[in-house]
Amino acid sequence: MKKSKFTETQIVSVLKQVESGLKVDDVCRQCGISPATYYNWKAKYGGMEASELKKMKDMEAELNQLKKMYADLSLENYAIKELLEKKL
Repeated sequence: MKKSKFTETQIVSVLKQVESGLKVDDVCRQCGISPATYYNWKAKYGGMEASELKKMKDMEAELNQLKKMYADLSLENYAIKELLEKKL
């Protein structure tokens, strides 16, 4: 996936500009984005504050760490079961 040149905080600030009463086309022209990009951002980040966005990123990082731990443990479990089957 292509990396955005805008950070999540910048994206939230663009969304807040439109919420404050500016027109979507004006904000898009000012920021150098297309209206389609704005609406994609709105679908993904709409209604979020910067602090909520940080919490979401932290939770995603923790979830990825837990998934990795689960994968490692399940591999170990599988290897132990295979070893026990061979001994019996």
